[in-house]
Amino acid sequence: MINDKIRVRELRLVGDNVEPGIFPIDKARQIAKEQELDLVVISDKAEPFIARILDYKKFLYEQKKKTKELKAKQIKVVVKEIRFGPQTDEHDYDFKKKHAEKFLEEGSKLKTYVFFKGRSIIFKDQGEILLLKLAQELEHVGKVDQLPKLEGKRMIMMMSPKKPAK
Repeated sequence: MINDKIRVRELRLVGDNVEPGIFPIDKARQIAKEQELDLVVISDKAEPFIARILDYKKFLYEQKKKTKELKAKQIKVVVKEIRFGPQTDEHDYDFKKKHAEKFLEEGSKLKTYVFFKGRSIIFKDQGEILLLKLAQELEHVGKVDQLPKLEGKRMIMMMSPKKPAK
């Protein structure tokens, strides 16, 4: 609420260029007009409402700038996936391991899983060995968040990088 949209009898004024205190709404509007600024309600939870005299456009601009800065500082977590079969060949394993290492060095999280088709579910111990071997070989760049766990027809293992991305 700003200026004429404020519909209360009195306000508590705070701010830099105003003596703090409780003022009738007309007096508060008059003070704001004299300074050629806006009367802005900061908190409508208090009794009486708390208001400040400031340049409203500048206030909005600074708030938008702060939210933009906070958004830029946020780290976006990227999850990369690598899929194996229970009887993945050694060459394919090495190829996928290089990709996994690259993903972890970039700072992405890694979701590796062994997918069991049809009756290949009988090889779940091979799938677990494969995932544990991968975790052991990648321990210099990442750490295991979730040990291999069977979920339906997939055995899933999660890893995250040891050092965050730059």
